[in-house]
Amino acid sequence: MTPEIRKVVCYEEETLIEGFKACDTPVKMFAAAAIVKNPWAGRFVENLRPEILSFGPVLGQLLTDKVCAMAGGAENIEAFGKAAVVGMNGEVEHASALIHTLHFGNIFREAVDAKSFLSFTNTRGPANTPIMVPMMDKNDGGRRSHYLTLQFNIPDAPGADEVVVVLGASTGGRPHHRIGDRYQELKELGHDIENPAAV
Repeated sequence: MTPEIRKVVCYEEETLIEGFKACDTPVKMFAAAAIVKNPWAGRFVENLRPEILSFGPVLGQLLTDKVCAMAGGAENIEAFGKAAVVGMNGEVEHASALIHTLHFGNIFREAVDAKSFLSFTNTRGPANTPIMVPMMDKNDGGRRSHYLTLQFNIPDAPGADEVVVVLGASTGGRPHHRIGDRYQELKELGHDIENPAAV
């Protein structure tokens, strides 16, 4: 079984001025979204694994290729994330199933030579639902400058029996970032970097 892809949508934005101040280097954010027929829509399916295994690599490669091309090459990507929105005849579990698998995410992670996990959202909604793609530094989860969220929407997706599957990326962090990283605060609180919650 292969995913039935109705269309692919690419989104790009470039920030030149932020907070009334020009950016030293414009920050570019990108997303590539596949609108896929939900193979589990309208019924309860106990075992989602067969479709996960067959859909994951196809969608992972397609969207990775699109995002890396938009960024001018995988080497230009500093932050990344993923998202899925399932239509109203599906479960949030269906959105989760298509993005929370190494058969999907590792393709992107390996392409950009990343160490971090992909931050994510998985939600349910009708067509034109806001799609939120949270991002963080591809190698350093504590680098707050790269905590970003890319938001866009697709007027005709997801349909009731569809899932929108998304990968997102950025070429840099927030312009004029000035809240620091978490390491100084951990030091101030006397917490170990390897055990930040001190549990």
